Order: sequence, then structure tokens, then C-alpha cells
Amino acid sequence: MRELAEARDTHRKREGISKGRRGLLIVNTGHGKGKTTAALGLMLRAHGRGLRVRMFQFLKHENAKFGEHRVLDALGLPYEGLGDGFTWRSRDLENSAAMAAHGWDLARAAIQSGEHDLIVLDEFTYALKYGWVAWPDVEATLTARDPLLHVVITGRDALPELIALADTVSEIQPVKHAYHAGIGGQTGIEF
Repeated sequence: MRELAEARDTHRKREGISKGRRGLLIVNTGHGKGKTTAALGLMLRAHGRGLRVRMFQFLKHENAKFGEHRVLDALGLPYEGLGDGFTWRSRDLENSAAMAAHGWDLARAAIQSGEHDLIVLDEFTYALKYGWVAWPDVEATLTARDPLLHVVITGRDALPELIALADTVSEIQPVKHAYHAGIGGQTGIEF
């Protein structure tokens, strides 16, 4: 308790911290589980504070009904599945690329619309990594966005340029995963 009290008593707010709202670019990357889950949690928190939110999912298809889709439907929160499933299972990578480009057109329009306070681009790093969406266009759009708009981007292997542009980057790394012990994906946990 003494250590805790000393830590409390010596804690001071850092000088030069801005006050007021500013739109952030947040990136959740890495090979661990929880990137989308963290983005969804942030989306729910923002919605709970009255912010207008929207999610674009670049791998999940438009008819997917995973757990997050069911709760987003129940809350009336907008989301769009823009992909054709996991890229490593795609039988038509040209179509996957076209879907990602179309998804970016929709996401860019939403970013530019001024109708949202927080937009999630889920699994968007893959579209950038594979060159399906041009980084210069994404960079220009993110840089020119409304200064109050928060954008969250998730997915493995975020481009170094994206990391450099971002305000907050969390790299989620696996320490242990049930899959490696032979336990498959669980309803309500993985999907």
C-alpha cells in the first residue's frame, strides 16, 4: 500500500498535453488475437458517448452474420462487409482486389462525407499490403480528413508509412493461443 500511495502522490499530468477533441488515426496491428475486437470495443465506447460510428470490413463478405454483426444490427450501427472471405482462401484474387478497391471507394466517401465521428477500416492493412488500394490515395484521404474524425485501421503487417502517419499504434502479439493446443475457433470468441 505504501508503494501505491507513493506512486499516486508523485503522479503528475504531463506538461503540454492538449485539451479538447482531436481526430486520431489509430492502428491495431500484429499477429495476435484481438485487433478487430479492440476496434469494436472502441466503436461501442464512441457510440455510448453519442459519436456517430461506422465500420467497413475488408475481408468479411456482405452476408456474414458473425457475433459482432448481430450486436451491431441490434444496436442499429452501420457496417459493411466488403470482401470475399480470407485472402488465403480466395479462388479469385483479381475479384478480391476489385472488391477491396470498391470498398476503399465507399470508405473514402464516408471519410470525406463529414457524417461520422469514428470510422473503422477492419482488416484494411491487407488491401494496402497487397497493393489493392494505393497508399498515396489513402495517405491523402487520411491527411485531408475532418480534423475531428477518428479512423481506426486493423490488420496484420501494417505498412511502415501507415505506422508513421498514425497517432496511436498497438501491436498485438501472441503469447499463447488455444489453436496451437488443437482447440478450434469458438462461436462468440473468434466469430
